[in-house]
Amino acid sequence: MRFWRSFTGGRSVDTRNPHEGDLELARAWLRSRLESLHIDLRVIEALMSVRREEFTLPENRPNAYDDEAMSIGHGQTISQPSLVARMVEHMRVEPGHVVLDVGTGSGYQAAILARLAERVVGVEREPALCQQAKERLAALGYGNVEVYETGHELGWPEGGPYDSIVVGAAAPKIPDSLVKQLKIGGRLVIPVGDREQQIIAVVTKTTDGVDVAHKEYVRFVPLIGEDAWDS
Repeated sequence: MRFWRSFTGGRSVDTRNPHEGDLELARAWLRSRLESLHIDLRVIEALMSVRREEFTLPENRPNAYDDEAMSIGHGQTISQPSLVARMVEHMRVEPGHVVLDVGTGSGYQAAILARLAERVVGVEREPALCQQAKERLAALGYGNVEVYETGHELGWPEGGPYDSIVVGAAAPKIPDSLVKQLKIGGRLVIPVGDREQQIIAVVTKTTDGVDVAHKEYVRFVPLIGEDAWDS
């Protein structure tokens, strides 16, 4: 359940890194790109502390710091770093927070969140990816991340309520089942729309319901489960 490719103002963005194969120069290029997008410095520091090449397929390592989505196998992809950064920024994660990562995939976004939150709960529908993410995050020392295999039910209610939830796949509407897993004042960041194009919705849970703000236009794979797509 990972991102395909982002759009700005309906136009595709050129996101190839000019330093293919030189990971340190490529990392510096990506950092500069994130800074040029005026992303919060705490989020940039968290993202750049994670070695993205550890979360890609071996054949994609030379291009690990392209600002593009990449295959992680099983029909899924690792998300574009700038969009990961923007979605994490929308979450407003603070020290002490407990957050939920829906569609953990290879574990890349969960690793970034682990640098900002006290505890991260990740869920993934694909059994092989779920097991790989568990083993990878443990081996890399992300001790504050838990990853669970999930089915038709969205999220992981047992770990909540959460300060924020981020979803790496697109829903046709805001899922009530995920809103219920938020604390009052908590935020749900999720792409909402049809199967061709969506917009990032930032949903804040209030005592009276929810407040919704719309952000970037994006294109994600479909979110499968209750309150989402059937297949």
